[in-house]
Amino acid sequence: MTTTGAHQDTAGTPARGPWWWGRRRSAALDIGLGVLSALECAAEGAGFAGDAGLPLPVGVLFGLVVGSVLVLRRRWPIVVVLVAIAVTPAEMGYVMGFVGLYSLAACEVPRRITAALAGMSLAASFLVTFVRVRQDVAAADFETGSWYVPLVSAFMAVGLTAPPVLFGLYIGARRRLMESLRERADSLEQELSLLADQAEQRAQLARTEERTRIAREMHDVVAHRVSLMVVHAAALQAVALKDPQKAVRNAALVGEMGRQALTELREMLGVLRSDPVSPPPPPAARRGAARPAAVGPAATAASAAEAAGGEDGPCLRDVEELVEQSRAAGTVVELLVSGDAREYAPEVEQTAYRVVQEALTNVHKHAAGSKVVVRLAHRGDEVAMQVENGPCDAAAADADLPSGGNGLVGMRERVTALGGVFVSGPTDAGGFRVSAVLPATT
Repeated sequence: MTTTGAHQDTAGTPARGPWWWGRRRSAALDIGLGVLSALECAAEGAGFAGDAGLPLPVGVLFGLVVGSVLVLRRRWPIVVVLVAIAVTPAEMGYVMGFVGLYSLAACEVPRRITAALAGMSLAASFLVTFVRVRQDVAAADFETGSWYVPLVSAFMAVGLTAPPVLFGLYIGARRRLMESLRERADSLEQELSLLADQAEQRAQLARTEERTRIAREMHDVVAHRVSLMVVHAAALQAVALKDPQKAVRNAALVGEMGRQALTELREMLGVLRSDPVSPPPPPAARRGAARPAAVGPAATAASAAEAAGGEDGPCLRDVEELVEQSRAAGTVVELLVSGDAREYAPEVEQTAYRVVQEALTNVHKHAAGSKVVVRLAHRGDEVAMQVENGPCDAAAADADLPSGGNGLVGMRERVTALGGVFVSGPTDAGGFRVSAVLPATT
């Protein structure tokens, strides 16, 4: 006969292997209790053999066998209690009954079974005690009231049954509470590990997005300035001998483009090198709570993006200067503005400027010498921009400028990140058109 939970020792450790003891000290304790119970039952069996007229060795051997059953208290506590109840009329097995009831109440046996066996033990102890006390009172010729024998019997029966049952119930409840707390701790540890993994993933995603943003910003800055420098350098080479004064002007423009490129690069690298000041931790963090995940590289990246997209970045007012630079490089550019100009969010103005800048850069790379039309439209809740170039002579279009193929991809990423719409492609006239619409607010 086995019961649920009977395979656990007093510390709640599950049994391992063919034996029912989880630890050596549990086995040593049960064997020690078994030896003690066997010696007690052997001594009481000797007296029982004398009263019953049995040979003394039989009584001692019977007591040893009965008492040793206590070793099974962790595996079969019901068997131990039943044996203790069975030998109660022989007035033996007190240690076995006491420990067996405790083990039964402490394990995961259904409470109705525990109550039934505890009631049987109580009744058996009461009956045996009642008979023994009445015999002793009659033998001593001691006058007592009718209440004396039942009261003493009840007191003895409750004293032998209630303490081990109540103590076992307390230990079992405490063990279950500890198991519940241990499970909750394991669950919380798993949740914290999952949250840490998610935070690491978010930080990795933030770093990846920031690297993409920085690469896109560097591409926009370097590609445009260097493209203009290459165009001016080609013009300088063409007119150096024929028109020295124009060559000087082109050289000055090349130098100016280079200085502007270096200035923008220094500003961007300065933002990346800046060490943002971390805000003071909230009270929960000062008390030992987990720190926010945006500390370290992710915080630096976020501050860099904030600084790069702030008020110091390019805006729509700079588009006219951008067009003038392309005109100075010899490109015919027409700027058309419709609607009332107004200020937008910094990230909207910077994105609009970069779209126009990258589109003009692509013209210098792939369609040098073609006519370009730049359109800006200020609408109620959005701003639209379009850069369209016409067909060009293939010989004039070859500016020998490398292309990484990321210009259009970067423009699309910028626009869609703000919830806008981006369209690009060739025109029916043989040119190329880049169009974007950005919401006025993000």
